[in-house]
Amino acid sequence: MERYTADQIQMLAFEEHVRARPAMYFRVGRDSPELPTEVLQRVVWDALHHSDGTHGQISVEIRSDLNFTVEDDQRHAVDEQGRPLPGFFGSLLDRERWAPAAAAVLSVRTVVEVRIGGRGYRQELTGTTATGVWEEFATSEPSGTRTTFHLDPSYCGPDEAIAWSLLPEELHGQERDVCPFPATFPIHDLRAEAENSAGE
Repeated sequence: MERYTADQIQMLAFEEHVRARPAMYFRVGRDSPELPTEVLQRVVWDALHHSDGTHGQISVEIRSDLNFTVEDDQRHAVDEQGRPLPGFFGSLLDRERWAPAAAAVLSVRTVVEVRIGGRGYRQELTGTTATGVWEEFATSEPSGTRTTFHLDPSYCGPDEAIAWSLLPEELHGQERDVCPFPATFPIHDLRAEAENSAGE
């Protein structure tokens, strides 16, 4: 039996691990044309399923082949003053939700907006690194999170794209057999709207 020493054990940071082994987070490898769709699916799964076992309300917007937004009604962890607690690497990515953080690793730009009790907090990231402190803004929208991911085209490859004509049950994933599918949610594919406009 081959033995390993402590010197042979390699410790990878979170970002390095996601980029080196995406299949552990998104079920498919870097060379799979399904990777962008699987990234979207995992973010949707995370948004739909609350930690208490209930289903949330979400919406999905696909802006381009490697750019999508997921909005949900999950409440962000807050401090005693009701302000968001810092999440992954001090950012607005909630520490309890690994899927958006892993998706951010594969993105050249991520925009996170968290709404808490009439106040909004916005932050841009490169990978999981914040490009600056989060900005506060007033909002009348209910509590929740809206996150936009711009997947890295140099990582995903030139021929990879989020699948067209997706249905909610497809984004719910293979786990739908274990966890029943909730009420439907809207998927707005702006690529289809642009194509229809060009053809008119």
